Amino acid sequence: MTGWLASVTDADEALLVLAAGADIVDAKNPRAGALGALPLDTVRAIVNAVGGQAPVSATVGDFPNMEPHAVARAVDMMGATGVDFVKIGLFPAPALQDCLAALAPLCSQHRLVAVLFADRNPDIGLADRLAEYGFAGIMLDTLDKTAGGLLQHQPVARLARFVDHARQRGLISGLAGSLRATDIPILAPLGADYLGFRGALCRSHARTQSLDTEAMLAVSDAIVNMRGVSEQTMACV
Repeated sequence: MTGWLASVTDADEALLVLAAGADIVDAKNPRAGALGALPLDTVRAIVNAVGGQAPVSATVGDFPNMEPHAVARAVDMMGATGVDFVKIGLFPAPALQDCLAALAPLCSQHRLVAVLFADRNPDIGLADRLAEYGFAGIMLDTLDKTAGGLLQHQPVARLARFVDHARQRGLISGLAGSLRATDIPILAPLGADYLGFRGALCRSHARTQSLDTEAMLAVSDAIVNMRGVSEQTMACV
Protein backbone atom coordinates (compact mmCIF):
# COMPACT_ATOMS: atom_id res chain seq x y z
CA MET A 1 0.00 0.00 0.00
CA THR A 2 1.29 3.46 -0.89
CA GLY A 3 2.03 5.64 2.12
CA TRP A 4 2.65 9.36 2.39
CA LEU A 5 5.70 11.32 3.38
CA ALA A 6 5.35 14.73 4.99
CA SER A 7 8.24 17.20 4.92
CA VAL A 8 8.60 19.19 8.14
CA THR A 9 10.86 21.97 9.36
CA ASP A 10 10.93 21.33 13.11
CA ALA A 11 9.79 19.05 15.92
CA ASP A 12 6.43 20.81 16.33
CA GLU A 13 5.56 20.20 12.69
CA ALA A 14 6.69 16.58 13.07
CA LEU A 15 4.09 16.04 15.78
CA LEU A 16 1.40 17.66 13.62
CA VAL A 17 1.99 15.38 10.64
CA LEU A 18 2.14 12.33 12.89
CA ALA A 19 -1.27 13.25 14.27
CA ALA A 20 -2.53 13.56 10.70
CA GLY A 21 -1.34 10.04 9.91
CA ALA A 22 1.88 10.57 7.95
CA ASP A 23 3.78 7.36 7.26
CA ILE A 24 7.22 8.99 6.99
CA VAL A 25 8.38 12.24 8.59
CA ASP A 26 10.86 14.04 6.35
CA ALA A 27 13.18 16.72 7.74
CA LYS A 28 13.73 19.39 5.11
CA ASN A 29 14.22 23.15 4.81
CA PRO A 30 11.95 24.35 1.96
CA ARG A 31 13.53 27.81 2.11
CA ALA A 32 16.94 26.46 1.13
CA GLY A 33 16.29 24.82 -2.23
CA ALA A 34 14.61 21.68 -3.50
CA LEU A 35 16.35 19.50 -0.92
CA GLY A 36 17.40 22.11 1.61
CA ALA A 37 18.96 20.70 4.76
CA LEU A 38 17.95 21.59 8.29
CA PRO A 39 20.55 22.14 11.03
CA LEU A 40 21.68 18.86 12.55
CA ASP A 41 20.36 19.81 15.98
CA THR A 42 16.93 20.46 14.49
CA VAL A 43 16.95 17.05 12.83
CA ARG A 44 17.91 15.39 16.12
CA ALA A 45 15.00 17.18 17.80
CA ILE A 46 12.65 15.86 15.10
CA VAL A 47 13.95 12.32 15.60
CA ASN A 48 13.41 12.63 19.34
CA ALA A 49 9.91 14.07 18.91
CA VAL A 50 8.86 11.27 16.56
CA GLY A 51 10.24 8.73 19.02
CA GLY A 52 10.01 5.77 16.68
CA GLN A 53 6.33 6.27 15.84
CA ALA A 54 7.27 6.53 12.15
CA PRO A 55 10.46 6.43 10.09
CA VAL A 56 12.30 9.74 9.77
CA SER A 57 14.16 10.82 6.64
CA ALA A 58 16.30 13.90 6.10
CA THR A 59 17.77 15.70 3.12
CA VAL A 60 21.42 16.77 3.02
CA GLY A 61 21.00 19.93 0.94
CA ASP A 62 21.54 20.77 -2.72
CA PHE A 63 24.96 19.89 -4.17
CA PRO A 64 24.74 20.86 -7.87
CA ASN A 65 28.39 19.99 -8.51
CA MET A 66 28.11 16.60 -6.78
CA GLU A 67 31.58 16.99 -5.25
CA PRO A 68 32.19 13.49 -3.81
CA HIS A 69 33.89 14.41 -0.54
CA ALA A 70 31.41 17.18 0.33
CA VAL A 71 28.36 15.00 -0.37
CA ALA A 72 29.75 11.98 1.49
CA ARG A 73 30.59 14.15 4.52
CA ALA A 74 27.10 15.68 4.55
CA VAL A 75 25.52 12.22 4.31
CA ASP A 76 27.63 10.83 7.13
CA MET A 77 26.85 13.77 9.41
CA MET A 78 23.13 13.63 8.69
CA GLY A 79 23.05 9.88 9.20
CA ALA A 80 24.59 10.35 12.65
CA THR A 81 21.49 12.28 13.79
CA GLY A 82 19.58 9.02 14.08
CA VAL A 83 17.35 9.36 11.02
CA ASP A 84 16.18 6.19 9.31
CA PHE A 85 16.89 7.43 5.78
CA VAL A 86 19.25 10.02 4.28
CA LYS A 87 18.12 11.59 0.98
CA ILE A 88 20.63 12.79 -1.62
CA GLY A 89 19.71 14.75 -4.74
CA LEU A 90 21.48 13.43 -7.85
CA PHE A 91 22.23 16.44 -10.00
CA PRO A 92 23.31 15.83 -13.62
CA ALA A 93 26.93 16.87 -13.00
CA PRO A 94 30.16 15.43 -14.45
CA ALA A 95 31.16 14.19 -10.99
CA LEU A 96 27.93 12.24 -10.43
CA GLN A 97 29.35 8.76 -10.99
CA ASP A 98 32.38 9.50 -8.80
CA CYS A 99 30.02 10.80 -6.13
CA LEU A 100 27.96 7.61 -6.20
CA ALA A 101 31.13 5.55 -5.85
CA ALA A 102 32.13 7.66 -2.84
CA LEU A 103 28.73 7.07 -1.25
CA ALA A 104 28.80 3.30 -1.76
CA PRO A 105 30.80 2.54 1.43
CA LEU A 106 28.28 4.57 3.47
CA CYS A 107 25.43 2.29 2.38
CA SER A 108 26.52 -0.20 5.03
CA GLN A 109 26.13 2.49 7.73
CA HIS A 110 23.10 4.49 6.60
CA ARG A 111 20.01 3.80 4.50
CA LEU A 112 20.48 6.10 1.51
CA VAL A 113 17.74 7.27 -0.84
CA ALA A 114 18.72 8.84 -4.14
CA VAL A 115 16.51 11.64 -5.49
CA LEU A 116 16.28 12.18 -9.25
CA PHE A 117 14.76 15.35 -10.66
CA ALA A 118 11.75 14.82 -12.92
CA ASP A 119 12.22 18.23 -14.55
CA ARG A 120 15.87 17.57 -15.44
CA ASN A 121 15.61 14.58 -17.80
CA PRO A 122 16.22 11.93 -15.10
CA ASP A 123 18.11 8.74 -15.95
CA ILE A 124 15.89 5.98 -14.58
CA GLY A 125 18.62 3.50 -15.45
CA LEU A 126 20.62 4.83 -12.49
CA ALA A 127 18.52 2.48 -10.37
CA ASP A 128 20.75 -0.38 -11.53
CA ARG A 129 23.90 1.28 -10.21
CA LEU A 130 22.20 2.37 -7.00
CA ALA A 131 21.07 -1.18 -6.27
CA GLU A 132 24.58 -2.49 -6.89
CA TYR A 133 26.02 0.03 -4.44
CA GLY A 134 23.47 -0.85 -1.76
CA PHE A 135 21.19 2.19 -1.77
CA ALA A 136 17.91 1.64 0.05
CA GLY A 137 15.68 3.62 -2.28
CA ILE A 138 15.13 5.99 -5.16
CA MET A 139 12.60 8.73 -5.72
CA LEU A 140 11.52 11.32 -8.25
CA ASP A 141 11.05 14.94 -7.21
CA THR A 142 11.15 18.29 -8.97
CA LEU A 143 14.00 20.77 -8.76
CA ASP A 144 12.20 23.94 -9.84
CA LYS A 145 9.21 24.31 -7.51
CA THR A 146 7.82 27.18 -9.59
CA ALA A 147 7.54 25.19 -12.83
CA GLY A 148 4.67 22.87 -12.03
CA GLY A 149 4.27 19.52 -10.33
CA LEU A 150 5.52 16.06 -11.12
CA LEU A 151 2.71 15.20 -13.53
CA GLN A 152 3.54 18.24 -15.64
CA HIS A 153 7.03 16.89 -16.25
CA GLN A 154 6.60 13.13 -16.52
CA PRO A 155 3.78 11.11 -18.13
CA VAL A 156 2.04 8.54 -15.97
CA ALA A 157 3.36 5.68 -18.11
CA ARG A 158 6.97 6.71 -17.44
CA LEU A 159 6.29 7.08 -13.74
CA ALA A 160 4.88 3.56 -13.74
CA ARG A 161 8.06 2.29 -15.40
CA PHE A 162 10.14 4.12 -12.81
CA VAL A 163 8.26 2.44 -9.94
CA ASP A 164 8.46 -0.99 -11.57
CA HIS A 165 12.16 -0.57 -12.30
CA ALA A 166 12.85 0.29 -8.67
CA ARG A 167 10.77 -2.61 -7.37
CA GLN A 168 12.55 -5.13 -9.60
CA ARG A 169 15.86 -4.01 -8.10
CA GLY A 170 14.68 -4.15 -4.51
CA LEU A 171 14.65 -0.39 -4.04
CA ILE A 172 12.07 1.59 -2.06
CA SER A 173 10.38 4.02 -4.46
CA GLY A 174 8.89 7.45 -3.93
CA LEU A 175 7.17 10.09 -6.04
CA ALA A 176 7.12 13.76 -5.08
CA GLY A 177 7.30 17.22 -6.61
CA SER A 178 4.64 19.81 -5.76
CA LEU A 179 2.03 17.07 -5.46
CA ARG A 180 -1.54 17.90 -4.46
CA ALA A 181 -4.23 15.77 -2.89
CA THR A 182 -5.92 15.57 -6.29
CA ASP A 183 -2.84 13.79 -7.70
CA ILE A 184 -3.23 10.88 -5.29
CA PRO A 185 -5.91 8.95 -7.25
CA ILE A 186 -3.64 9.16 -10.30
CA LEU A 187 -0.35 8.25 -8.63
CA ALA A 188 -1.30 5.81 -5.86
CA PRO A 189 -2.31 3.02 -8.29
CA LEU A 190 1.25 3.02 -9.67
CA GLY A 191 2.34 1.29 -6.47
CA ALA A 192 5.16 3.54 -5.26
CA ASP A 193 6.04 2.94 -1.62
CA TYR A 194 5.25 6.54 -0.76
CA LEU A 195 4.12 9.88 -2.16
CA GLY A 196 5.88 12.97 -0.81
CA PHE A 197 4.22 16.25 0.16
CA ARG A 198 5.10 19.68 1.49
CA GLY A 199 3.25 22.45 -0.31
CA ALA A 200 -0.03 20.52 -0.31
CA LEU A 201 0.13 20.40 3.49
CA CYS A 202 0.59 24.14 3.91
CA ARG A 203 -1.56 27.23 3.86
CA SER A 204 -2.32 28.33 0.30
CA HIS A 205 -0.26 25.38 -0.98
CA ALA A 206 2.88 27.43 -0.30
CA ARG A 207 5.73 25.13 0.79
CA THR A 208 7.42 27.82 2.89
CA GLN A 209 4.25 28.56 4.87
CA SER A 210 3.10 26.84 8.06
CA LEU A 211 1.23 23.55 8.01
CA ASP A 212 -2.54 23.62 7.68
CA THR A 213 -4.63 21.00 9.50
CA GLU A 214 -7.37 20.86 6.87
CA ALA A 215 -4.83 20.44 4.07
CA MET A 216 -3.02 17.65 5.91
CA LEU A 217 -6.25 15.78 6.52
CA ALA A 218 -7.19 16.12 2.84
CA VAL A 219 -4.00 14.31 1.88
CA SER A 220 -4.41 11.71 4.63
CA ASP A 221 -8.03 11.03 3.69
CA ALA A 222 -7.17 10.67 0.00
CA ILE A 223 -4.47 8.11 0.83
CA VAL A 224 -6.83 6.17 3.11
CA ASN A 225 -9.51 6.17 0.41
CA MET A 226 -7.09 4.77 -2.15
CA ARG A 227 -6.06 2.05 0.27
CA GLY A 228 -9.71 1.13 0.64
CA VAL A 229 -10.10 0.90 -3.12
CA SER A 230 -6.99 -1.27 -3.35
CA GLU A 231 -8.23 -3.62 -0.63
CA GLN A 232 -11.60 -3.98 -2.34
CA THR A 233 -9.88 -4.74 -5.63
CA MET A 234 -7.69 -7.39 -4.01
CA ALA A 235 -10.72 -8.98 -2.36
CA CYS A 236 -12.41 -9.35 -5.75
CA VAL A 237 -9.42 -11.02 -7.40
